[in-house]
Amino acid sequence: RQNLIGQAATASQGTVGSEQLKQRPLLRSGDLIEFVPGMVATQHSGSGKASQYFLRGFNLDHGTDFASFVDDMPVNLRTHGHGQGYTDLNFVIPEMVGELKYEKGPYAVEIGDFSASGSAHFRLADDLSAAKAELRAGSFGFLRGVVVGGSEIAGTQVNYGVESHRYAGPWDQIDEDVAKKNVALKFTRNIGDGSGRLLLMGYDNTWNSPDQIPQRAVDQGLISRFGSLDTTLGGASSRYSLSAGYTNAFAGGVFDASVYGIDYDLTLYSNFTYLLDDPQQGDQFSQFDHRGVYGAAISNVWAGQTAGGNPWKLRVGSDLRTDLIDAVGLNRTRERRLIESIRNDQVREASVGVYIDAEYKFSPQWRTYFGTRVDRYDFNVTGLNCGFQAASCTNSGKRSANINSPKGSLIYTIGKPLELYLSHGRGFHSNDARGTTARVDPRSGEAITPVTPLVASLGSELGARFFVNDRLNATLALWRLNIDSELLFVGDAGNTEASRPSKRQGAEAGVYWFPSDIWNVEFEASYTDSRFRGFDPGSSNFPVDSFAKANKIPGSIPLIISAGINAEFDGGYSATARVRHFGRYPLIEDNSVKSNGSTLVNLRFAKRWDKLSLSADLLNALNSKAHDIDYFYASRLAGEPDGGVGDIHFHSFEPRALRLSLGYQW
Repeated sequence: RQNLIGQAATASQGTVGSEQLKQRPLLRSGDLIEFVPGMVATQHSGSGKASQYFLRGFNLDHGTDFASFVDDMPVNLRTHGHGQGYTDLNFVIPEMVGELKYEKGPYAVEIGDFSASGSAHFRLADDLSAAKAELRAGSFGFLRGVVVGGSEIAGTQVNYGVESHRYAGPWDQIDEDVAKKNVALKFTRNIGDGSGRLLLMGYDNTWNSPDQIPQRAVDQGLISRFGSLDTTLGGASSRYSLSAGYTNAFAGGVFDASVYGIDYDLTLYSNFTYLLDDPQQGDQFSQFDHRGVYGAAISNVWAGQTAGGNPWKLRVGSDLRTDLIDAVGLNRTRERRLIESIRNDQVREASVGVYIDAEYKFSPQWRTYFGTRVDRYDFNVTGLNCGFQAASCTNSGKRSANINSPKGSLIYTIGKPLELYLSHGRGFHSNDARGTTARVDPRSGEAITPVTPLVASLGSELGARFFVNDRLNATLALWRLNIDSELLFVGDAGNTEASRPSKRQGAEAGVYWFPSDIWNVEFEASYTDSRFRGFDPGSSNFPVDSFAKANKIPGSIPLIISAGINAEFDGGYSATARVRHFGRYPLIEDNSVKSNGSTLVNLRFAKRWDKLSLSADLLNALNSKAHDIDYFYASRLAGEPDGGVGDIHFHSFEPRALRLSLGYQW
């Protein structure tokens, strides 16, 4: 309901408040990201693993081209054991989130790495004066307890949150056995003319994984759609962090500074191809990541008016980050026992970015925004398998790279209710440090070409924001985004894989209607056309820009629709209904194999008294048998020929589930 006319630089940025964040039923913590319009979060593995994200025609994997932050800390992990930009939100206690700010497209100058499709900033609440305890239990062994609250102690606001979560899941052969524990403690205090903050967070989780399965195994009756072909998959992860910040709003400006340190561990066991590579031992592999992440950011904003009364704003800032990765790599395993080490590296990756931007309103109707940032990256990879694997030493090395990212918008206000935006900007994502120095495939021993360290993206957008009053507002955006190259290090294989440059273009619309104090309605829709451009590296005659075959981007969802209706009735009763639909999407480049898409409906009914509350969530209310996610690739089952069988591999929606909660507030 916030009016961003006169404030926003694009049509594709917005804010979600704490009351809206509390309304939706969530299957997983990662679903918080779906408050970004057009964003989809799915899962192809166990609940402890980061979600798979989709936005603006991107299969973002676990976050490669979308930047996420919690308070002052980046969430994306670069040079990660499982996927570049790995974004795991399991460490966030949803009840502690006070606000979500998002920007779509590469137009925010303060965002550097992973900025092609946008970013999201989760801000934990500064004041949780009303404490609440909630116990939630439901289908398939779901059990979650959470306590959040806060109080003022000696002039310091102290907020706290504790979460414990257990889950078995609906799977046939696997007890998911999720054992998640979260704790957070936030201190906020006035210091001089400003405000200081200190945040401690701790997260620990173990789980078993019902990974994606081949369609033919279900068709042949080998397993059900909730079955598994390898029952020893799973993982363990932990994250402990300390961050601090200071903000001072002085006459004519704002100063902000922050620092953080993160200790992170992950061990993950997966098996996607079964007997394809090794018919005797099987294809199970483990990925591991043990690191510390340290960083800081500083910015200063000045604001004022010219002699003629024209408002202006100037900001300068800088951020730096160092990832000290003691061990990241890939092993071949069987039933979680080591068979062979494929890669084991120590990585030191450091970056620094500086930026400047300015806003100027040169008439009552016209204003402009322009900025640029410069980033430098240094990669240092040291192979830890040198004693018995020559490729490990060969793939060690150092690389450096710089990139400049200018951005700008021209904004025209048509009276009070309507504002138009023309935006253009450059973003980028870093590639895995191991890919920037790799020269030999660690599996085959064949020569490979190191990848480009920093991959640029270029976006343009024409948008409109319509704000009648706090009862009705809407946004519309027509956008286009080109990426120079989607070269990525493939953590599942331990080597690099080249992909062609790509182009994406689409349209998005969002309508938010609050007809009364009781009802509010949301409708969001996006359509994207995504294609590779240039030539297929594996072919000499695929001019992709001419709409020849093999130009589709696998996993790029063309149509996404989400809608919701919420009601707050007299007497403390409330109800919420949410629907999310995504259409059929290509699974291979020539578009001959497609996912069928899916539609998911979630419901919530609640009753609140003075201190007590009861709620019931009905997840997948229509008991859809559609798939959370689909892939197409070759795998091999027992008795099948060498080379395996190309097939759709899917992770099913979890069946209809009821979750009941009892809350007490004081």
